[in-house]
Amino acid sequence: MAKIATGLDLFEEKFWKRLRGQSIGLLANQASLDHNLQNAKDAISTFLPGQLKILFGPQHGFRGEDQDNMVETEDYHDQELNIPVFSLYGNKIDRLSDILDTIDLLIIDLQDVGTRVYTFITTMLYCLKEAAKKGKRVLIFDRPNPLGGVIVEGNLLRPEFYSLVGPFTLPMRHGMTMGEIAYLFKDAFKIACDITVLPLKGWLRHMLWKDTGLRWIMPSPNMPLLETALVYPGQVIWEGTNISEGRGTCRPFEIFGAPFINPFIIKKGLSSKDIEGCCLQEYCFRPTFNKWKGELCRGFMIHVLNPNTYRPYRTSLALLKLIIEMYRDKFAWRKPPYEYDFKRLPIDLILGDSSIRVALEEGKDIKEILDDCSNELEGFLESRKSYLIYSA
Repeated sequence: MAKIATGLDLFEEKFWKRLRGQSIGLLANQASLDHNLQNAKDAISTFLPGQLKILFGPQHGFRGEDQDNMVETEDYHDQELNIPVFSLYGNKIDRLSDILDTIDLLIIDLQDVGTRVYTFITTMLYCLKEAAKKGKRVLIFDRPNPLGGVIVEGNLLRPEFYSLVGPFTLPMRHGMTMGEIAYLFKDAFKIACDITVLPLKGWLRHMLWKDTGLRWIMPSPNMPLLETALVYPGQVIWEGTNISEGRGTCRPFEIFGAPFINPFIIKKGLSSKDIEGCCLQEYCFRPTFNKWKGELCRGFMIHVLNPNTYRPYRTSLALLKLIIEMYRDKFAWRKPPYEYDFKRLPIDLILGDSSIRVALEEGKDIKEILDDCSNELEGFLESRKSYLIYSA
């Protein structure tokens, strides 16, 4: 098994010497750890005493304590370093511009999960734009994409559905690291910002998280395991429905269902292609919070058997199509608001294209839906080449 060095690890080796004398802000969270499981804030303050002036947290907070969807983290004071900690999620993000006046350099060290709707890339984009306005430099400590950098899935998001869960025309599973996406954003949005990516050492595009030798640290409260990240590019779509995505259980996104579902009937309607690389275990659960709190739900737990052949987006779309067809009187799309959008349907924001929802409602074949996406994916793979840092 390879031992990958993250951008933070390389900072500690010798890169820190280049940053002497600069006042620094850090956007990170509880998963921003080095190979010794030391947080980035402690590493920076150790190597550059007194230079770290401000901490920023993405959605869920710098400490990762808060739940999903419009749950804002309160600002606080880091007692150990005696510096302020600001949230950059939701309604609190607009004040970043003024805060940047107090620093020379913004460091971003966030562990993404390789799925478009995960809000960390949107927070990074906002930071890049604001840093450009203020003439501030940005340094990104890169981390692996836990889903690898080869396979991409899903449709490209339409510009009319840009949102906090989709800031650019990426596919659902994009196969890029935070550093690579930063370079793409800089070019696509013409961001006049000095961006430096401190790249991974030893990571290759075919590597999944299990190949890195790194310990999995929860990047958010409902992303407890690597297995969660593996199913997330498909299972996140349940957030746009009245089907529980397993929040309120110990295995969110792997577990999903609702009180009205008969998993045995659903399973019979799936083709072998729909569940390639995975096994659907019939499962009952009672969520302790979120949808269907306290009620007995029936559904499945997804076991990923072969991550190289499993396609989460296809599997979850096929399941969604069957549930819509079989439970039209009980199934429902979730209503707004969702991630600070009070008008558009959450499912349209998640899928990034309302035509996919319409196709599912009309019973369009899953293969046909995915075939419509294939040309887009080919174009995306070609256009992203110039922003890739790591080889296959």
